[in-house]
Amino acid sequence: MKRSRNIGILTLFFLLSGALSLRAQSGAFSTYSPYSVYGVGSRITEGTAFNKTMGGVGIATRNNRYINYLNPAAITARDTLAFMLDFGVSNTNKYFSQGDMTSVNNQFNLNNFILSVPIYRSSALAIGITPYSGVGYDFSYVEMRPDIIGYTGNIDYQSYGQGALTKVFLSAAATFWKRFSVGAEVDYYFGHIEKVSNKIFEQAAFRSTYGGYNMKLWGIGGKFGLQYEHRFNNLSSLTAGATYRLKTPIHGTNEEYYHATLSSVQDSVYTANVGSQGVKLGDEIGVGLALKLDGKWSVELDYLYSDWRGSGFSSNRGFAVQTEENLAFESVASHAIRAGVEFVPNRNDIRYYYRRMAYRAGLYYDTGDFRYGPYAVTSCGLTFGVTFPVFRWFNGFTLGIDIGKRGTTQNNLIRETYFQVNASMNIHDVWFQKPKYE
Repeated sequence: MKRSRNIGILTLFFLLSGALSLRAQSGAFSTYSPYSVYGVGSRITEGTAFNKTMGGVGIATRNNRYINYLNPAAITARDTLAFMLDFGVSNTNKYFSQGDMTSVNNQFNLNNFILSVPIYRSSALAIGITPYSGVGYDFSYVEMRPDIIGYTGNIDYQSYGQGALTKVFLSAAATFWKRFSVGAEVDYYFGHIEKVSNKIFEQAAFRSTYGGYNMKLWGIGGKFGLQYEHRFNNLSSLTAGATYRLKTPIHGTNEEYYHATLSSVQDSVYTANVGSQGVKLGDEIGVGLALKLDGKWSVELDYLYSDWRGSGFSSNRGFAVQTEENLAFESVASHAIRAGVEFVPNRNDIRYYYRRMAYRAGLYYDTGDFRYGPYAVTSCGLTFGVTFPVFRWFNGFTLGIDIGKRGTTQNNLIRETYFQVNASMNIHDVWFQKPKYE
């Protein structure tokens, strides 16, 4: 009992630390992408390092060694007395190219902090915090047209943004007849996003302008999931899973401000109620099929459909974006396919450590939830990873890489080529186990 209380205290400490760290990121670049200028930024791929090393699958995954929060029903795949915790980080290196211009960027982020505990027999509870989306960009452009700068002098256009949306969730699930699992999740989104646009004249005779949007957002949503597992024997099974995420209305304030130098007019500030603007996060339907063979092989294929056409991003100031080429970002319905495979040579091998390691690979393709004018912004990639067993029980350290690209250089668009390293520590312990010896 004393040992369990100590674990609980440490868990609470790390949970609060993780929450504060993730919250602090909302004031800095939690991601870096020119495409994050639209809406509430670029969505972060969900899942722990376990999921990400298999292409992001998880809708049909049932594995009692790891926390899988992508399907609320999956958290019942566990030992009935087990305490489980997963803490993950990621480091992303991006290479941007547009025409003959290139640039690079590196970002380090906390990825997730999740705790899962049993409730009663075949039911379980999970609570966690994870980034949902991030805004991070910094553009600058100097006017080059002679007919303009000959009259006004040099003009420097600056545009930058930062911030993030973070998701806190609580999910509960139960398994019936040892095969059918159902789960539900409550999500709370919150964050602070700032987008700034400046126009600075070199000559003091012209008024430089400074403006932007300061958004404080929050929303409450939910997700439902189910899984059905058919066992062929103790080592082989076939699992079908499905999830549905509700549309989530976003509330809060969107403050638009404007300031011009050398002006007798006071600063202009306009605050809008985001909730009354009809801004929403899109809903999502997912289905998956997973096959386990001989306790060594696991293969899964997932499909997700998400409808963002009613998000309101393209029609509300601060969220919408239209460029000088008269091309605007527009929300669309997205489709994603993910596939992954895991291989463990022999989990119980006592001679060779490498035979107890879990090896994974995966791939994914996503059409994206918006387009730029008539051009889609798709992403695709390959993932690889391995889990190193640590000490006893199911403790392990997972390390993986995600190599992919987003966008294209055609039609003067920007292509992101990225290399992401994902790492997480999954802690597994048994509560209330009475020792045989003191």
